[in-house]
Amino acid sequence: MPRSQAPTETTMKLTDTKQQLSEVISRVARGESRVVVEKSGLPVVATISAAEYRRFKAQEQEVARATLAEAFGRISDAFKDVPDEELDRELARAQAEVRAELRAEREAAASG
Repeated sequence: MPRSQAPTETTMKLTDTKQQLSEVISRVARGESRVVVEKSGLPVVATISAAEYRRFKAQEQEVARATLAEAFGRISDAFKDVPDEELDRELARAQAEVRAELRAEREAAASG
């Protein structure tokens, strides 16, 4: 059954977290708590439930998609007056150039 309240955020020292790990994981898994673990007084990791992690990942992917769509829109606008044939030639040239650079890098790495 989902919780109606947001989890409370708790900050713990790493040593305390290690000693209470099973309890910490249980509270987080039940959605009761989020735990920020500190090492030498600095926050180094945050523990959230798997459900919260899935929501975080979905939101992260949505932001990435929106950012990509915006970038494609700007690129499209920048080339709106370029004929398709010219754009195709330039893209093919750029692709060939990048492939040649990658080949040269691989060959240099292989020859050591």
